[in-house]
Amino acid sequence: MSWDEQSILFGELPDHLHKMALFKVNTVCREQEVCKLRWEWEISVPELGTSVFLIPAEFGGRHENSGVKNRDERLVVLNKVASLIIEKQRGISKEWGFPYNGTGMHRMNDSAWKKARVRAAKLWQEQHLRPAHPGFASIRIHDLKHTFGRRLKAAGVTEENRKSLLGHKNGSVTSHYSGAELGQLIEAANKVSAMDSRGPVLTILKRRQA
Repeated sequence: MSWDEQSILFGELPDHLHKMALFKVNTVCREQEVCKLRWEWEISVPELGTSVFLIPAEFGGRHENSGVKNRDERLVVLNKVASLIIEKQRGISKEWGFPYNGTGMHRMNDSAWKKARVRAAKLWQEQHLRPAHPGFASIRIHDLKHTFGRRLKAAGVTEENRKSLLGHKNGSVTSHYSGAELGQLIEAANKVSAMDSRGPVLTILKRRQA
């Protein structure tokens, strides 16, 4: 998903889905990890003036096989955008990061998402006078995580840091990551911390594609 596509799609989402999608496209989180994000998973990192989330290995999501992949703890590093969203969500619920009607959402891929992506594809064509990229009208929630990974690579983030940010490197924050290492991961994640096409990463992507 390009920055322009993101800006148009997210503009069509209802407020609660907009926040969740923006958080997801800036983090490693899978759909159920966003829907069921719990404050008890948050770990303060005072030396860096921030926090991270550590999703437990036993998290099961909507059903037994929908939670953390490979049953490993998943470190969720927050870049500037993700951190801003978390701060705005703080205090809404004592339990859930993204509550809806007082509880965790069942899924993001609901009728509101499906209708929004169809409207977004039409808007893209109206604004650009050409069809959007094939599949934009049927973009999946999971594609937001792929977008995060592609943007990290385009921004020059090292393979090792990409693996850590994308949850491909096992181990918990408490036993395997020092404050300095977490600082490096946050710095790497911030290379793709933009709300939409007006953000600084667009310049990097365009230069890479030229």
